[in-house]
Amino acid sequence: MTLNCRGNLVDLTRRHAMAILNLTPDSFYDGGRLKSDEELLRLVETDLEAGATFLDLGGYSSRPGATDVCEATEMARVIPAIATVKREFPEALISIDTFHSTIAEKAVQAGACLINDISGGSRDEDMFQTVAKLQVPYIAMHMRGTPQTMQSLTEYKDLLQEINLYFSGRVNRLNALGVNDIILDPGFGFAKTTAQNYFLLKNLPLLYHSELPILVGVSRKSMVYKPLHACADRALNATTAVHILALQQGASILRVHDVREAREAIKIFEVFESSSSLIQ
Repeated sequence: MTLNCRGNLVDLTRRHAMAILNLTPDSFYDGGRLKSDEELLRLVETDLEAGATFLDLGGYSSRPGATDVCEATEMARVIPAIATVKREFPEALISIDTFHSTIAEKAVQAGACLINDISGGSRDEDMFQTVAKLQVPYIAMHMRGTPQTMQSLTEYKDLLQEINLYFSGRVNRLNALGVNDIILDPGFGFAKTTAQNYFLLKNLPLLYHSELPILVGVSRKSMVYKPLHACADRALNATTAVHILALQQGASILRVHDVREAREAIKIFEVFESSSSLIQ
């Protein structure tokens, strides 16, 4: 239960927070907030001080219906930013959020140590070979279609079975290439209704290869705020509640906008989990 992030061993018997750093103008909650290197570095410093283990930098918005952008635009957003963060925070563990193998490779060369692929290798046939060559941990997320089409692809005969088959094929292919540091992301909100998201959360331990670490990304998503008739800006408390549920169901990593609150949830959960029985 460790990840080898370019020589840094991350203990996955403990739970971790991954900070979301969107370098996009149109992400669903924080798009357009990081307009300069100074703003990016301030947020990185805040997140690291709050206890983030990983920093997840992305230059392609994957919110439902987001505008598709070309690879060159995504590259221009993320590669200089990774280099900037690595220069100021050389010990930071940076994840690149991309489904393009060329961007993943450039990002690792610039200082990233983890690849977070929302497509699970389905958008770029060279991704798995690139991960194997780079020998960095890989996050495989479940999704259908693209951010532009996924809302219309929510019909499943058997949700868990289909997701397990999806992960089975990918894990086997990655293992055959010599990739062993694999994290599974069920893809909450990606081609799934609110009811399907909660069913998946409730059955998280039944995912294929449950011995592999699971990343849960629910931070301020519609599955959190829609039941409350609220919005993303008012979803922090509800997000924390769902984070506790995810930790109870076995999540190893929480991908979050609000690191301090996520780390507090993890701390309380760990205290609860380790408490001994009360002796009368």
